[in-house]
Amino acid sequence: MEDLIPLINKLQDAFSSIGQSCNLDLPQIAVVGGQSAGKSSVLENFVGRDFLPRGSGIVTRRPLILQLVNNKAEYAEFLHCKGRKFVDFDEVRQEIEAETDRITGSNKGISPVPINLRVYSPHVLNLTLIDLPGMTKVAVGDQPPDIEHQIRDMIMQFITRESCLILAVTPANTDLANSDALKVAKEVDPQGLRTIGVITKLDLMDEGTDARDILENKLLPLRRGYIGVVNRSQKDIDGRKDIRAAMAAERKFFLSHPSYRHMAERMGTPHLQKTLNQQLTNHIRDTLPGLRSKLQSQLLSLEKEVEEYKNYRPDDPTRKTKALLQMVQQFGVDFEKRIEGSGDQVDTAELSGGARINRIFHERFPFELLIKFHAIKNVHGVRTGLFTPDLAFETIVKKQIRKLKEPSLKCVDLVVCELTTLIRKSANKLGSYPRLREETERIVTNYVREREGKTKDQVLLLIDIELSYINTNHEDFIGFANAQQRNIVNKKRAIPNQVIRKGWLTLHISIMKGGSKEYWFVLSAESLSWYKDEEEKEKKYMLPLDNLKLRDVEKGFMSTKHIFAIFNTEQRNVYKDLRQIELACDSQEDMDSWKASFLRAGVYPEKDQAAPADTFSMDPQLERQVETIRNLVDSYIGIVNKTIRDLMPKTIMHLMINSAKDFIHSELLAYLYSSGDQNSLMEESADQAQRRDEMLRMYHAIKEALGIIGDISTSTVSTPVPPPVNDTWIPETSPTPQHRPPISAPPPSRPPAVRGPTPGPPLLNPTPSFAAPPIPSRPGQDPFSAPPQIPSRPGRIPPGIPSRRPPGAPNRPTIIRPAEPSLLD
Repeated sequence: MEDLIPLINKLQDAFSSIGQSCNLDLPQIAVVGGQSAGKSSVLENFVGRDFLPRGSGIVTRRPLILQLVNNKAEYAEFLHCKGRKFVDFDEVRQEIEAETDRITGSNKGISPVPINLRVYSPHVLNLTLIDLPGMTKVAVGDQPPDIEHQIRDMIMQFITRESCLILAVTPANTDLANSDALKVAKEVDPQGLRTIGVITKLDLMDEGTDARDILENKLLPLRRGYIGVVNRSQKDIDGRKDIRAAMAAERKFFLSHPSYRHMAERMGTPHLQKTLNQQLTNHIRDTLPGLRSKLQSQLLSLEKEVEEYKNYRPDDPTRKTKALLQMVQQFGVDFEKRIEGSGDQVDTAELSGGARINRIFHERFPFELLIKFHAIKNVHGVRTGLFTPDLAFETIVKKQIRKLKEPSLKCVDLVVCELTTLIRKSANKLGSYPRLREETERIVTNYVREREGKTKDQVLLLIDIELSYINTNHEDFIGFANAQQRNIVNKKRAIPNQVIRKGWLTLHISIMKGGSKEYWFVLSAESLSWYKDEEEKEKKYMLPLDNLKLRDVEKGFMSTKHIFAIFNTEQRNVYKDLRQIELACDSQEDMDSWKASFLRAGVYPEKDQAAPADTFSMDPQLERQVETIRNLVDSYIGIVNKTIRDLMPKTIMHLMINSAKDFIHSELLAYLYSSGDQNSLMEESADQAQRRDEMLRMYHAIKEALGIIGDISTSTVSTPVPPPVNDTWIPETSPTPQHRPPISAPPPSRPPAVRGPTPGPPLLNPTPSFAAPPIPSRPGQDPFSAPPQIPSRPGRIPPGIPSRRPPGAPNRPTIIRPAEPSLLD
């Protein structure tokens, strides 16, 4: 077990050297307390040397990780000065000051970056402590005004970890209830399970007062108890009084003081150091399984990334060739998965890849077609210049088919943009080799651009084919007779009550009328409804679609939303007293998609409904002729629309997307080989090389740490942590009847401490029940070590109640009775 603390020191140094110490919860002891509480003096007494900076105000401005190692030779080492041994401890102080100023400057500022100091000495026990800046209330000099919060935040970074023991240092000449150290310790450790109390400056208390109740764990009980120490005074420090002489004076103080001599063996710096060594060792033993599990999980998380790095040789041509093949293959797989929306390339945050292309095919492109086809509703020009209905029909149909070129070419452009984005995202995985990534992206993008031209030619060819022959014998065409009988006025949407789309939209209303709010909208063939949420239980409103139109609304100066409006063509209120309602989407794509859905429901954009200004009533015969031509055109354009909507995605998929997949799998590698030298192509980036080195160092450090921990046997028996303090006896102020001692046994759950004959003053302890840390000895004569053998026996059985133990039980604690006269004097 004595190897545990040096083991943690090794782990701390190993992970600090690669900048990962903060991410690892290593068992440690953090020293906290107010300014001038005596923290530095306690640490110097441990070492037996003056080595810490002194002065007024904040002296400790960076955490000092102090590792004490028992060793025959005496010297110090800093982690930032590897290989240099400091024999003169005045130089250690100067180095701490210089290293502090290097990070924080000389303006009394603070920094959470720790200084690692290791002290080897024959006078120390193995121990690791973190000396933290003293808590303060007021900024002085050039300190930032929030210095109190900065120090508190730094302290909290350490003591909130479950693996950290808290050494709370409080001066005895201040009120314990106002102790800064105990206050912050209580916040993170309310049960007092990790806190060890240290009371300093006992020799400076006013005459007639003492800290006996505190040290006996009566005032503010801690599970690990309190230990008192007496440090050198400022006069002693200024006079360079020897620390060993000061510790001898401390020993004499406790042995001679009437309030403390009965507990002298449990007080003082040597006992504090021994207790901390024992407590930290036990704590390390208890936390090692959790530390091992954490290291193993970190190792597993690194395994996958390290696998490709372990056997990497930067200058090995075979490795470069293999890496090139793997990278190209991976690029092809990633590109294909993004197109298909499968594997680990699926983006759950937003539509991407194949899903966006699919939306172009089935929402954006139909939307553009509907906009163009909707113009056939205004065939007012047929009243002049046309001699026969057949000629009028063919002229209008061809005019409308030509309008398909624009949305079809726009569809190809949108798909090209998406493919370019996919290529760039798929090439990001080649970021380890910048030149390879650039060349791959350039070659594949150029290929897609080349295929774009061929695809557009084919799309235009499809439309020219439709223009070349108007097939009035098509099975879906209504014919001249049916066109005359159709009543356009009563023509309505195909399927009543069909739900066309659902989704979230923001309803924009002025602040005076309730403000903007998100609702769940449901668009059907006959109405637009919105609800409180997706469950559709609480309907807010239902708006019929009759006489509704769409119009675009400009975005506000600070708005990121895309807005469109719905209004009534008869100037009626649409919602409450509003002439129009504004609906907002997060993206342009969402807005276009909703507009396409409204088109399917028969709600068209405003601009396509405007009739020419010279429109006037025609004679009845001509009006019937116009209506007939409208019906014929509407029917035939619907057939063309259906054909183009079917062929466009197929054409783009065949000539562009599938062709790009085949090119990546079969020809990309050849293009890369012909584009330049393989060595320059596979030159690794500096960032990647650094990342690989850090990853490998971290991987090997964790692996080594697990090996070190695995070699340590944690089955050694050691003294357990003291039990929780039984403080039910605290309010008691008067002793029990004379025939019974005031307290005859330790608290019920206290385990037997290690006892042994130790010279000391006569037994004067009236209450041995405080929960101080385990100790190797107890003042008093040997015969008085028997009572703790019955820790589970109740301590407050009324005298009249007979004990269950047989009268002759050898362990009955009557042997304490001879001490009663001296306790009651």
